[in-house]
Amino acid sequence: MFNTQSAEDAPQPPKVLTTPLEISSNLRQLQDSHDPLIITFHERTQRFQSYLVDIDRDRNMIALDEMIPRDGERFLLAGEPFKVEGFHDGVRIAWESNGALSIDESGDARCYRGPLPAEVVYHQRRNAFRAALKLAQLVSVELGGDKLKSSLVGKLLDISATGCKLRFEGDITSSLQLGQVYDRFVAALPFGNMTAPVELRYLHFEEKISTTFAGVRFHNMSGLVQRQVERFVYQLQREARRFDKDDM
Repeated sequence: MFNTQSAEDAPQPPKVLTTPLEISSNLRQLQDSHDPLIITFHERTQRFQSYLVDIDRDRNMIALDEMIPRDGERFLLAGEPFKVEGFHDGVRIAWESNGALSIDESGDARCYRGPLPAEVVYHQRRNAFRAALKLAQLVSVELGGDKLKSSLVGKLLDISATGCKLRFEGDITSSLQLGQVYDRFVAALPFGNMTAPVELRYLHFEEKISTTFAGVRFHNMSGLVQRQVERFVYQLQREARRFDKDDM
């Protein structure tokens, strides 16, 4: 059955990495893959996005890209404690600030430099199969609700049991806020519309193709929606296996 979990798929307990070698090698995965980071300050609800742009093992230093939105910078410079969280291939990599960061404008772009984290939480979650849709079969989606002035219409690029990646024409980044829950996400699946609240986890505008990419996580899914998602992912899995056989 689709819902059956093998031992490998079961949730793994989080590990705490403490050696500079372990920490830097895992952070480098976030840097090399350009995985977005979510920064949250302890006393504040707003979330900010950044990226790891440098890891200096010789000096045990890291550099974070300029925060989006940039007003988070004043909290950082004020020395407010914060948490950084990123995801790489289903693994949650997170750490707490353990020293003040300084602004560096010596290179091509503005960044924040500070000490390598003393501890990093490494959490391998259940491996949710992420199914990509073929360009000719992209599903139409709509993002709306009280937090938006008007609904946004786009396409579904891939989907897993926990979330999906979306594509929108043009630059819509000013309309959306990272960490925000949008209470009306509708996907026109082949067997009927699926409606669920989603949390925005990733947002990036690609200027060369005038396209905005967004990553969302399903939020408080009902049993019905979960079954719809599982049915669609399973259908895509079957199609992918069939095409793999045809290629062979």
